[in-house]
Amino acid sequence: MAIPNVDPSLLDSLRLLLPAVKTAGCHFSPVAGLSGQSWRVETSAGCFLARRQSAAMQRMGVSRRREQRMLRAQAAGETGPQPLGYHLGWLWLRWLPGAPLEASAFAAGLEPLAALLARVHRQPRGGTPLALKAQLVRQWQQIDRRRLTPRWLRWHRALMRAPLPPTLKCAPLHMDIHASNLIATPSGWRLIDWEYAADGDIACELAALVRGNGWPETCLPALVDAYCAQGGYGDARRLAAAIGRWLPWIDYLMLMWYEVRWQQSGEAPFRAAADALHAHLLNR
Repeated sequence: MAIPNVDPSLLDSLRLLLPAVKTAGCHFSPVAGLSGQSWRVETSAGCFLARRQSAAMQRMGVSRRREQRMLRAQAAGETGPQPLGYHLGWLWLRWLPGAPLEASAFAAGLEPLAALLARVHRQPRGGTPLALKAQLVRQWQQIDRRRLTPRWLRWHRALMRAPLPPTLKCAPLHMDIHASNLIATPSGWRLIDWEYAADGDIACELAALVRGNGWPETCLPALVDAYCAQGGYGDARRLAAAIGRWLPWIDYLMLMWYEVRWQQSGEAPFRAAADALHAHLLNR
């Protein structure tokens, strides 16, 4: 039976992962997402997710091999899907059963979110530090130079000369937590899409959580208290101060992400998000 619209490398990768499975009897369906092509693959041996390492996403700092290492380190904590292997540019994960989290449940679920975050941060590190400045340099090389202004250039140079905030506590980080990346399972919430995961400061993760979801800074005390109550960190005041030091870096990281994604795709929502961040960062 022919399998339409499926990259031959995906079929070859599946044969390496599961040599006994006949690809003609499998069902392939694309999985929607912002960051690249993924496929749900239903086979006689179970259901899997295949995530491609594309050149475009590599330029965004995505590494499926790093994602695999980070997920393997999380196995005991049961915080995400189980990685099975990396073959021919495809990362294979066991499909995580459950329902995508509703936005309303995410907004109201500070306690389960804090519990999940604390559990993620308690797991062994994956062995790849978060190279934030290197990522910003890589993205800087890809932006549309016609959009560059003197103020933006001054901001970039000042930030790149400045030292990163001191690390409060180094732990494995997910770095892309929002409702669409959370699955409600019978045993609790789980995180998917670990493509930006790396080892870094827990305060950086919490700053990314706040900024990435557009939460006001007034929510920080409740978030910090909930996280500390789950055993994430023992000093709420120090943690809140550390998050504040990371916020400008996260703002700029988001700006660069949207700029490069707009440059790659030409899609208007990325341009609009970048313009909003420009107004926030460069005109204050």
